Amino acid sequence: MFYQRWRNWPWGRLCPLHTSHVTGPLHTGQTRLVAAFLLGSLMPFAFSPYDYKWLAVLAFAGWILLFMRGKAFSSGWAFGLGWFGIGAWWLAPTFHTFGPLAWPWAILATTLVGFVLGLFPACLAWGSYRLVEKGAGKGAGDSPRMLVVFPIMMVGEEWLRGHLFTGLPWTPPGSLLLDTPAIGWAAIVGVYGAAFLPALLAVSLAFILRFKYYRWGLAGAAIAGVCLLAAPAPYRADGAVHRVALIQANIPQKLKWNADFLNETMHRYVRLSKQAAKQSDLIIWPEVAVPLFLERAPEWRAWLLRHMDEWKTPVLFGGLKLDDGGRLAKPVAHNGIYLFQPGRETLQFVGKQHLVPFGEYVPSWIPFLHALVPNIADFQPSEDSGVLQGAHGRYGSLVCYEAIFPREARQRAATASVLINVTNDAWYGHTPATWQHLQAARMRAVETGRYLLRAANTGVSAIVAPDGTIQQTMDWFTQGAVLGEYRDSDVRTPYQRWGDVPLLGLVVPLLFVVWAGWRNT
Repeated sequence: MFYQRWRNWPWGRLCPLHTSHVTGPLHTGQTRLVAAFLLGSLMPFAFSPYDYKWLAVLAFAGWILLFMRGKAFSSGWAFGLGWFGIGAWWLAPTFHTFGPLAWPWAILATTLVGFVLGLFPACLAWGSYRLVEKGAGKGAGDSPRMLVVFPIMMVGEEWLRGHLFTGLPWTPPGSLLLDTPAIGWAAIVGVYGAAFLPALLAVSLAFILRFKYYRWGLAGAAIAGVCLLAAPAPYRADGAVHRVALIQANIPQKLKWNADFLNETMHRYVRLSKQAAKQSDLIIWPEVAVPLFLERAPEWRAWLLRHMDEWKTPVLFGGLKLDDGGRLAKPVAHNGIYLFQPGRETLQFVGKQHLVPFGEYVPSWIPFLHALVPNIADFQPSEDSGVLQGAHGRYGSLVCYEAIFPREARQRAATASVLINVTNDAWYGHTPATWQHLQAARMRAVETGRYLLRAANTGVSAIVAPDGTIQQTMDWFTQGAVLGEYRDSDVRTPYQRWGDVPLLGLVVPLLFVVWAGWRNT
């Protein structure tokens, strides 16, 4: 009776529990692609600021039911276009407002992002289907092997998405473990490995809905439940306690590079910092809080240092550094973080190493395109350690975009006692991108077992504990300071120690088998 009712419902005809009973006009390739696209468009709502995590499991399960019937690559591409094309809608107003691109071109550029990133789910679906089909000797839809293959393949797909095309691991499924009892796994396997658990839940649900293999689905769900209950506790920081002030000045993006607004920008940061200095051991300003080259503005440099010295408090602030490179060399600009320490004229500086393509530099293979940020100079990646030595510890820098990459945080945390994330999310306006950026940064705290101190121009500024929870924050698009405490940490989590090597040791052989199976077809 249950099966008959399911079959008569519209979604039952799109995702039938038993392929031998598929009939009617809904069983077409075009309808399957539309269904996959609609399922993929649900994925952004599983992440911040919505956090309907269960939607990701449902969307993945429905998608699995679709591609297990064949046409896996096209179904995966449609799912990815919905996930990343619809999910990255905020890129269109960013391109239009700050590009500037006309609306048709901005929408086209956003759609192209969805098409490119959609290749990753497409390869995931195709690889999973082919591997199961070869191993089972029959249709992939009739093999419970998918319970094992799909989660492992998803781990590999997420790793590739974080590295190919310079990497863009935006809204990774592994971050869904935040604020759940399973978050401790991220300190062992990282965000890419953490994708295994939601993938296992999804494929288990898909097999339960197929009814014919519901026992396999229940077994997979039971394993997922054990992983949830057996999750290790997140690491804790147990070093010295320090007080910090995260300054959120709320400078409008349209005025950030306006010379007429520079005086207001500098005085606003100084005013907010002076109020917070007496309650802080460290003050942090956001990315490019000082929107000029101090090397070419000695008056402003002296003015800043004079005020900072009065507070008797170290200050980390985002800024630009220009290396002239001699009279004949082209000047090289870096985006990074300065450290001021009271009583010292010299400023320490570390630069951003993972730059934003098309935003901070133009890839060499398409030199005719212009950067989207104001063309002060062509930014170059820095080659320093990314760690600043302060009086109260060592600060590992993550400048804006770098916070979405596990590798950057691991490199800094190797010698740093706390992670510092400075960013300017005013580019995103009042869109979900700001919250998704914060969600990604929270995973870096868990992976490294360190506090993460995030100072954002318009928000969301926050003190993030090593378990990924937000300890203190404030409303976005407001002026003020986030005041709180953090602890130093020198722990080395398993992920900090080994990174993704153990995961690749599992995934690479599977990818080879998929490739070999295709060659033998």
